[in-house]
Amino acid sequence: MRFEPYHIDGADRPSRWLVTCDHAANTVPDFVNGGDLGLPPADMARHIAYDPGARGVAQALAKALDGPMIASNFSRLVIDPNRGEDDPTLLMKLYDGSIIPANRHAGPEERKERLDRLYRPYHAALAELAARRDDTIIVSIHSFTKQLRGRLPRPWHVGILYASDTRLTRPLLARLAQEEDICTGDNEPYTGQLPGDAIDRHALRHNRPNALIELRNDLISNHEDQIHWAQRLAPMLQEAAQSAGI
Repeated sequence: MRFEPYHIDGADRPSRWLVTCDHAANTVPDFVNGGDLGLPPADMARHIAYDPGARGVAQALAKALDGPMIASNFSRLVIDPNRGEDDPTLLMKLYDGSIIPANRHAGPEERKERLDRLYRPYHAALAELAARRDDTIIVSIHSFTKQLRGRLPRPWHVGILYASDTRLTRPLLARLAQEEDICTGDNEPYTGQLPGDAIDRHALRHNRPNALIELRNDLISNHEDQIHWAQRLAPMLQEAAQSAGI
């Protein structure tokens, strides 16, 4: 069976919303070191390999917003679709204390094959979906771990990331601030300033309103919780867009 580097749900859904999930899977294609990066299964199940829970949230959110969803189908440890092609972290050799054996000696030819067979097809499909309407809004769903090795626990339940375009994120942050049971990070636990990433490439460069939403992965570990967060976020996103007049 031919390996597909991405998956699309609801390609014919009509709304302006496009939901993306860059780190949806921990899959290692057979052409990459026989389908094994040399890491133990416990590491491949961790956040270093993908964003646990994010795909389920993205699928449910896209359905609630009546828009399409695109998800990668390869581990970010194979190649990271949320990095620019010239980013030094595009192909990681060490992540959160774990050495990636199959990446350790990966040279230019290996890098090019992963770009051509995985990264570039994903971005081509994302670009086509984003261009289907002139008024597309992109929402990118990610998840983060509660605590990195050797670091303090992170207090946030949700993080809203953004770069130069805050048309959607500012009203979304204001809306989330009304929820007493949600601790929201403003450009936390990371900054949204990452030149060449997926939002930069498909939203900022085309003046498309956007938001990158990070959910703490222990809060979306099962299907019911993923549905819950998607259904909670969908009306907030719609309210934020209406408030912003976009």
